[in-house]
Amino acid sequence: MVWFKNIFKGLWLFLVPHKYPKWLVLEVGIGKPGDMHHTASWLKTDVVIITAIGETPAHIEFFNSRKNLIDEKSKLVKTLKKDGFLILNADDEDVLTLKTKSKNQTMTYGFKEGADVLGSGDSIFYDHNGTPKGIIFRADEGGNSLPVIIEGVFGRNHVYASLGALALSSILKFNMLLAVNSLKNYEVSPGRMRLLNGIKNCLIIDDTYNSSPFACESALKTLGEVKGIGRKIAILGDMLELGKHTEEAHRNIGKIAKENADILIVVGPRAKAIKEGALELGMKESRIFEFLDSNEAGKFIKTFIENQDLVLVKGSQGMRMERIVEVILLNQENKSNLLVRQDEEWLKKK
Repeated sequence: MVWFKNIFKGLWLFLVPHKYPKWLVLEVGIGKPGDMHHTASWLKTDVVIITAIGETPAHIEFFNSRKNLIDEKSKLVKTLKKDGFLILNADDEDVLTLKTKSKNQTMTYGFKEGADVLGSGDSIFYDHNGTPKGIIFRADEGGNSLPVIIEGVFGRNHVYASLGALALSSILKFNMLLAVNSLKNYEVSPGRMRLLNGIKNCLIIDDTYNSSPFACESALKTLGEVKGIGRKIAILGDMLELGKHTEEAHRNIGKIAKENADILIVVGPRAKAIKEGALELGMKESRIFEFLDSNEAGKFIKTFIENQDLVLVKGSQGMRMERIVEVILLNQENKSNLLVRQDEEWLKKK
């Protein structure tokens, strides 16, 4: 839910009168059994937004099964006050079933017919030179159909986050037109499918905040959708905390990469399975490059990059994939604001 944190900044500035108390937007996640139970024991919420779980969820390593992880996450619903609101992603069937576990007023969002805030027609928009600039889609709510434009980012994850924020605006009876307008130039989080200018006139899709099978698949499909550019290069690092699903999840990502990228660069020991998956589906070995860490990959990509390449960079936090983006970033003077993990403590780490 970190996405909502940044979108809400804009919504509160535009939409919340001074008579309303300030709201705290909290991201709640889990890494092992008991995490959500501990949080739910003290947290009382006005609104709970459940985003997505996915077929192979992030942080599943320490859970006996996917069901156990879902059960743990669902405990967040119990933190709602009696007059609180529950907002659910209607496109994720496991998330939608949580509606039956709550007596609170519920609103849904997504692309599935019947969602209260219904998204449609999402696509990449381009400027007059054919350069990709961001995403555009429609949001239908309460009989209104509103166009939504978000500049400087790619990916359905931003569309879902926006739909979730609009669902909250709707359930709180905010002005929906103002809500939509506030999304156009909201403060984009570093490392979250952010579109950056690179050296040699390349474009970078910086998705280095973290990685999971669901998010990586979405990022790769976005890479495949972009038109009118040079080579499509996917630089993919290890996805961590997947436990027994590690090998299969990485291999599946390799197959998706083959369908959406011209060049594949894998980083880390687990990412070797990404390479194997791509080879299985017929990607030529000459188009795949393998590196042990992000420092090695960064040195390579700096000389390998060509004019108008589109470069997707993604991997789990521990892989420090932002170092690769830093090497090919055009605006070096502003890298502390554009890239993730730029504070002093992170920079000291190897």
